[in-house]
Amino acid sequence: MKLRLLAVVAVLLAVAASLSSQTPAAPSRQAVIDELVVANRILANEGVLDGYGHVSVRSPANRNRYFLARAGAPALVTAADVVEYDLDSNAVTSTSAMGYQERFIHGEIYRARPDVMAAIHCHCLEVIPFADTSVPLRPMYHMGYFIGEGVPVFEIRKIAGMTDMLISTPQLGRALAQTLGNRSAALMRGHGAAVVAESLHLVVGKAYYLNTNARLQWQAMQLGGGNVTYLDPEEAKKAAQTYERSWDAWKSRLPKN
Repeated sequence: MKLRLLAVVAVLLAVAASLSSQTPAAPSRQAVIDELVVANRILANEGVLDGYGHVSVRSPANRNRYFLARAGAPALVTAADVVEYDLDSNAVTSTSAMGYQERFIHGEIYRARPDVMAAIHCHCLEVIPFADTSVPLRPMYHMGYFIGEGVPVFEIRKIAGMTDMLISTPQLGRALAQTLGNRSAALMRGHGAAVVAESLHLVVGKAYYLNTNARLQWQAMQLGGGNVTYLDPEEAKKAAQTYERSWDAWKSRLPKN
């Protein structure tokens, strides 16, 4: 009897170990595309993207592919607009669709950063003064914790001289990725910013709070009468956020079709 009981316990432990070792199923292709559509709508609705800018997500089924909408206003993106690209930023689906000129931002960042699962290029107005001056962007409050890593500025003239400011070639995309390094964001002089994260929800939050933090920093600097107290680097590390509540709130504010 004792031996039988031990055998049953052993079987149950083996089953439990097997279940605990199973990883959650990867989201379907359609689920990833649908979330990307929501991300486009949120970013437009919250003023992070206007008629320009774009957001992408790496394919969970093939890490050498990513999804990005065809060129157009983010607020109008539908699932039918989403195109799959390889890391050379060549379309592998919907090859006749007009792609964003600056899709190389995404392809070259994904190539350089295996940890990155989502990327945004925005023209947030509040970050432009920090991209165009020697004043560094610094973390003002806990929601901008990732700014504590440092936010470098990409200077396109060092790579290509006089240009139209667009990252329209693989070479420029690689140079931007190199400036970004292992950080969450890089500013682009006279242009905007590139933001990356380990998930789509997280990158949307980082782009939103990058812009908000820039506005707060500018306001604090305008007050004068003393130095601005920024987050200490250790405080910034400890203040890491997932932004899931923010995502839920932003999603709830989207217009109902």
